[in-house]
Amino acid sequence: MILDFSFQNPTRIHFGRTAMSHLADELKNFGPNVLLVYGKNSIKKMGLYDTVMSTLKACGKNVVELAGINSNPRYSQLLEGVRLVREHHVDLILAVGGGSVIDCSKGIAMSAYCEGDPWTRYWENGEHVDNPVVPVASILTMTGTASEMNGGSVITHEEKKLKLGRVFPLELASPKFSILNPEFTYSVPKYQMVSGIFDIFSHLMEQYFSGDDDCVSDYLLEGDMLALVSAARKAVVNQEDYEARSNIMWCATMGLNKILALSKTQDWEVHMIEHQLGAYTDCAHGIGLAIISVPYYRHIYKYGLHRFVRYAKNIWHVNPEGKTDEQIALEGIQALSDFIAEMGIPQTLREVGATEEMLPLIAESTVKCGGYHVPTTEEVLEILKACY
Repeated sequence: MILDFSFQNPTRIHFGRTAMSHLADELKNFGPNVLLVYGKNSIKKMGLYDTVMSTLKACGKNVVELAGINSNPRYSQLLEGVRLVREHHVDLILAVGGGSVIDCSKGIAMSAYCEGDPWTRYWENGEHVDNPVVPVASILTMTGTASEMNGGSVITHEEKKLKLGRVFPLELASPKFSILNPEFTYSVPKYQMVSGIFDIFSHLMEQYFSGDDDCVSDYLLEGDMLALVSAARKAVVNQEDYEARSNIMWCATMGLNKILALSKTQDWEVHMIEHQLGAYTDCAHGIGLAIISVPYYRHIYKYGLHRFVRYAKNIWHVNPEGKTDEQIALEGIQALSDFIAEMGIPQTLREVGATEEMLPLIAESTVKCGGYHVPTTEEVLEILKACY
């Protein structure tokens, strides 16, 4: 652990079949006005909306609703939430849904009392948040982003064709509490389930593929990856396998609540490319990550060859006997590709609505950060063409 760090995560997690029983007690810690944020109709179909509303009313809360949050939440939706917070003097934003709903809720919380344009200040310029922040809490219905226990907020500015993420300080943006019942994820369609699974896997890989030291975080990341692969294979066979779904849920939360990133430099380029793919196509986030990951890693593995060899051996159990390091690394990347196919995830950009004309625009607007290697615009375009 060669990099210094400070760590604290303020989110209180209630996990398991009885997690919802804690909602009433948690609500007592906040004022009377609640903004309920959710997606389209899924929480109503599963009966969760009625349960939440019943508890809110029993606790004497005044509820205003912001419904219809997109899978890639829009800045226009965030601004509508800002309007509601100000108009109704909201004391708590309660997000019921997946990462997109929680991301949007955190964005609203950061932006509600911002002086000036929040997008320019907080997402484009990364300025310090100098205004009051509304508390956020979450009830999770789809796993993937770990937004239930981190400070991240990814928002799409539809007019500018930009999808940008901002990781706000944990003490400001992390949900005050999050309710995680794996049974709430059963109603998610298989396509969205596997999208979430790969989003988790991508988070783990992008923290893992960096550094040359012997770091405790790398061993923890490997354990999370192994647990995720095992649970994912069970969940695609039986989507109501409670143990598998609970393990996937906790893999996600652990994967991006910063505990596994300590003393790591990290490489988030796959996410940067996918963000702009999403801005142009509105594709499911995890699906876009899966399509981009294999061509990206085939492009950059030589710059961190030792780590890709370790990944191949420890995650995919590649037999190194009689093989060069390069052969081992490439076999590991191929095993990743095989896993993506096993999950039934699309493997080309055409399948998510990208056109050839979009590719240069996506490449040009992608943030270049990298880890072992920072790609140029030309290299990003080459990677996108390999995905097409």
